[in-house]
Amino acid sequence: MLSQGEGGSVGAARRRLCKPLRSRRGLSLFAQVCLFVGFTLCLVGRGESMNQEEKRRVVAELQEKLAKASGAVLADFRGLTVKESTELRRRLREQGAELRVVKNRLLQRAAQQAGLPSLEQYLEGPTAVALAHGDPAAMAKVLHQFTRDHKNLVLKGGLLGQRVITAEEVVKLAELPPREVLLAKLLGQMQAPLVGLVSVLQGPVRQLVYALDAIRRQREEAGGAATAGS
Repeated sequence: MLSQGEGGSVGAARRRLCKPLRSRRGLSLFAQVCLFVGFTLCLVGRGESMNQEEKRRVVAELQEKLAKASGAVLADFRGLTVKESTELRRRLREQGAELRVVKNRLLQRAAQQAGLPSLEQYLEGPTAVALAHGDPAAMAKVLHQFTRDHKNLVLKGGLLGQRVITAEEVVKLAELPPREVLLAKLLGQMQAPLVGLVSVLQGPVRQLVYALDAIRRQREEAGGAATAGS
């Protein structure tokens, strides 16, 4: 949208260009068409310049978000209503994620500038990208559950760190146990060898204690027998 100052200058330019058309009745039709086309191209040039600036801003913002995200999932959202899209965004926010709708070409450019693998194989048709700022599995669970209830949302694939993953792998990620459960299992597996090691080490110690106790009893018995004999 043009600012008031720009609008004023454009209006002035239009009046200057159109004035000859009104004042010079003898101007040929070809000349009038040339003036009109020239003015139109001028306005289009202004619009294209502003559009390119907006595209650069979107790419830069996406590049930063992709670089910081722990994971990303691409989906085809055709057929989702505004209410359904709003609900999906709300569920993702609760899990520390966000949903962006972006042109495929801009998303591909942002991924390249962020040093990420190419997503070109998934950039067909309308694309929404979900970005995880926390646990990527939690984001995948929300999307997977939403696709069960809303068939119009179709998972395409995504990124997990520096690795491109398929839609099937997104589902597998969604089916992983919660992070707390995985940490508990890992801690249990780490503790098991330690418990075994302590048991192994305690064996010789117990044997040594039993041996020392036996020697002590033998000495006490020997001392008692010597006292009785005297």
